[in-house]
Amino acid sequence: MLVQVVDLTLGEAARAIGVSVDTLRRWDRAGKVATVRDDRNQRRVPREEVERLTSRPARHSTGAGLSARNRFPGVVVSVEVDGVMALVEIEAGPHRITAAVTRDAVQELGLVEGARATAAVKATSVMVERGAA
Repeated sequence: MLVQVVDLTLGEAARAIGVSVDTLRRWDRAGKVATVRDDRNQRRVPREEVERLTSRPARHSTGAGLSARNRFPGVVVSVEVDGVMALVEIEAGPHRITAAVTRDAVQELGLVEGARATAAVKATSVMVERGAA
């Protein structure tokens, strides 16, 4: 006869939630997590409690391959190439974004005035990709 395990040990629950066993014990004493005792008087955490404590709101997805979430689709208004570097200016709605990229990137992406491109901003760097805006 198979018995379905619905309660987790403190160690299993702690790993699933991403906290220490000591933290779960403190939460239990403070009433922040519901636990039950098994026939050996050991704490067990019901699976519903683990799911409640691990549920997080869904993160915004850009649908793009880059991790940068600040994206400004627009049109290239100027490209200035000098040596191995280039300055690409993109008009994205009310914003004008200038990115310093390599000459190779300009050529590979086909960045020319009038081309649709997206400036992807992450921290202090600006990345440019060519494509539908």
